[in-house]
Amino acid sequence: MIKKTLLTTAATTALLAAPAYANCPIQVGVLHSLSGSMAISETTLRDVMLMLVDQQNAKGGVLGCQLEAVVVDPASDWPLFAELTRQLLTVNEVDVIFGAWTSVSRKALLPVLEELNGLFFYPVQYEGQESSRNVFYTGAAPNQQAIPAVDYFLEELGVESFALLGTDYVYPRTTNAILESYLLSKGIAAEDIFVNYTPFGHADWSTIVGDVIGLGAGGKQVGVISTINGDANIGFYTELAAQGVSADDIPVVAFSVGEEELSGLDTSRLVGHLAAWNYFMSADTPANEEFIAAWHEFIGDENRVTNDPMEAHYIGFNMWVNAVEAAGTTDVDAVREAMWGQEFPNLTGGTAVMNTNHHLSKPVLIGEIRADGQFDIISQTEEVPGLAWSPFLEDSATLVSDWQELECGMFDTATETCVQLTSNY
Repeated sequence: MIKKTLLTTAATTALLAAPAYANCPIQVGVLHSLSGSMAISETTLRDVMLMLVDQQNAKGGVLGCQLEAVVVDPASDWPLFAELTRQLLTVNEVDVIFGAWTSVSRKALLPVLEELNGLFFYPVQYEGQESSRNVFYTGAAPNQQAIPAVDYFLEELGVESFALLGTDYVYPRTTNAILESYLLSKGIAAEDIFVNYTPFGHADWSTIVGDVIGLGAGGKQVGVISTINGDANIGFYTELAAQGVSADDIPVVAFSVGEEELSGLDTSRLVGHLAAWNYFMSADTPANEEFIAAWHEFIGDENRVTNDPMEAHYIGFNMWVNAVEAAGTTDVDAVREAMWGQEFPNLTGGTAVMNTNHHLSKPVLIGEIRADGQFDIISQTEEVPGLAWSPFLEDSATLVSDWQELECGMFDTATETCVQLTSNY
């Protein structure tokens, strides 16, 4: 351990003494769907990345270089995420990539990213069960969103019967597996947990909403935990209203519905339903007020909203800038190590911290939908460290991630061994 500490100190000293180096302009890859079913959510993330690059260039760039955004459209096509990641790293030679929304798109690009040693920032809540050497996860892990939302249902709303509704891909399935285990540990009976999955873009919700209503036939309070993604949310909320379901009857807490998704809906009949995120546009802080003003000026539309993944990009991008400046280079390995311990203010107050498992410490917020499509923040925690591996799944209960000391993203504390280094779990 002493030898390792001395080596680390020597390496750090050498890094700090090294002259700043980068090829100008510094290329920033932006990999978000601008068409297809996920464009409703991802187009805004492209836009905020362009704003952040523009702001940084106005400050003089990074290491004396201007930044240049390289934007590509994977079109909600999961294999195309992998192809365009390879293009960005080998043809465009970007220094970093910010992108993706769904876990299936992230999983598709990971092998390419690790093969070519790229650097990637992922800004959306996800199911955990992953820690890649090449990825920094700036969205919420389940213990920073899903678990606190269930606790709110149990403790504040007295929900006794749970409908776990999700889009049919890895994020909802893994998150719901975690939640099922958690609910059972809290004394909820297996027969009071209803799980259903639908494809992307699903439109006919009449039968499923009817089934959810039927869960309360015995008099138990029903609550919906929604991991429905993309434009399928429009049909789901429309059907709830059509069948006369209000938040007082059956509250819904969503993990993929924020201000952007609600801006396309008539929210008057959705008042009282909930969402769990780490940020809401309605947060009353000077930093958030400044961010919103800058966004409206950049986009030229004061009706455009902000949302949680935008804040995640804001935090991740600024941490990356600071890490590059600290490392004195855009070299992926040097920047990766400089990311550990980076701190940056949250827009909701407090400070985000990047941990050595490549996940942030961030606050958890519960918001209640208002008639204007914004959220009243009804609950906010202190910063919660994101967990890469869930203790509520048997296969991961003994796993931890630590890329600094253990140099492993999948370390088994029971056997004291690194199970594997790549992320094809």
